[in-house]
Amino acid sequence: MALALEEVAPSTAEAAPARPPRMARRVLALAWPVIAQNMLETLVGVIDTLLVARLGTVAIAGVGTALQVVFFLIAVLSAVSIGASIIVAHAIGAGDRAGAQRLAKQTLVWALLASAPLALAGALAARPLIGLFGVEPAVAAVGAGYLRVTMLMLPFLVLVFAGSAVLRGAGDTRAPLRASIVGNVLNAVLASALIYGHFGLPALGATGSAWAAAIGRIVAAAVLLWVLTRGSSGLTLSGWSGWWPRFGVVRRVLALGVPAALEQTLISAGFTTLTVVAATLGTQALAAQRIAFNAMSVAFLPGIGFSIAAATLVGQSLGARRPEEGAAAARAAAGWAVLWMGLTGLVYFALARPIMTLFANDPAVIELGVQSLRVLAVQQPLWGLLFVGSGALRGTGNTRYPLVVNTLGVWLSVALGYAAVIFFHAGLPFVWGFFIPGSLLNALANWLRFRRGDWRETSLAGEAA
Repeated sequence: MALALEEVAPSTAEAAPARPPRMARRVLALAWPVIAQNMLETLVGVIDTLLVARLGTVAIAGVGTALQVVFFLIAVLSAVSIGASIIVAHAIGAGDRAGAQRLAKQTLVWALLASAPLALAGALAARPLIGLFGVEPAVAAVGAGYLRVTMLMLPFLVLVFAGSAVLRGAGDTRAPLRASIVGNVLNAVLASALIYGHFGLPALGATGSAWAAAIGRIVAAAVLLWVLTRGSSGLTLSGWSGWWPRFGVVRRVLALGVPAALEQTLISAGFTTLTVVAATLGTQALAAQRIAFNAMSVAFLPGIGFSIAAATLVGQSLGARRPEEGAAAARAAAGWAVLWMGLTGLVYFALARPIMTLFANDPAVIELGVQSLRVLAVQQPLWGLLFVGSGALRGTGNTRYPLVVNTLGVWLSVALGYAAVIFFHAGLPFVWGFFIPGSLLNALANWLRFRRGDWRETSLAGEAA
């Protein structure tokens, strides 16, 4: 069930804000399913990678190349879901269930309208798209096969994102977790069977992994639609009204979602560029970079979860005209994020060497990775504060400020790291070290903007009408 309808929407304008312990529990209740869902998806991704890797280097290279295209498209299409989640949260906080329900329908309609032509075009152009990466013909063949299946099934992936976003805006993070469990477990079971031909199924090789993921997404989308149809989250898809595409709604949704999606894309491009910088230091540095960052990416999950919780509760509080409750939610989310990511950073710092030895046996790679992992571990509390500050601002409807600040911060850190490599022959740990002041400045910039309080009179509840 959603937390928001009974707890956030006020019965009177003078209703007292939630006390800190109660607010901390509400934030944790919203965040932990998101953290668990992301952890599950990460684990399933590791399993799929290991299964495909058994087919050889060509297979893993082909699938990896195809996923680069998929990740880019996901970032672009996330604009609809991000914007809808923010406006739904404001409508739910204002007690405007009918408006939130119309927006839920519009989100699903526009998700399908946006993804359907991309799916067809991507499937037809799969081979030329893979060819842009300049890979060998054998790798291109595997990548094109994987991409073709993934693109054909793209609408179901977008439905999962859109349905999850709408439910999270309503304060229900558990239903997306349940859908993810069903879809990802099914994916993990089918992947081995379809890759290697178990249980009487055809052996499809690397393409079998794509089909397994697609079937899992279809089932997950069906679960989310079932939840929305039942109305257990406070939203329902019942009734014929509200389904006809409305350009006014999608314009407002995109006005909020596009900056957030652009932020994700530009930051991802920044970290990709950082990989290029690491490559200039040699193969050992590149290997250490990939292992250390992939290992540390798991530590980001609490920050992402508490960021979504902050955005949801801030948005709902503004819809309910209770900005002080939104500020309290942001503080509670920041406290949880700094605590969790700080503890995680301590674990990574202490266990840096054992972690690296799990993935590498080259002493030089291990040593570089240990040093880099410890530099990354030190930054975890800063990134926790950064994640939640950005999420809180998005909850107010301000998605442009995090876009500018966070993108500039990442690219400035990458540029300084590159300059240190070129002019001072700095090593990989020093390159990551430039993210410490950048992360600190980004976190402070977002929080100072949020604490200005000029968002307190903002409400997007009427946008769903």
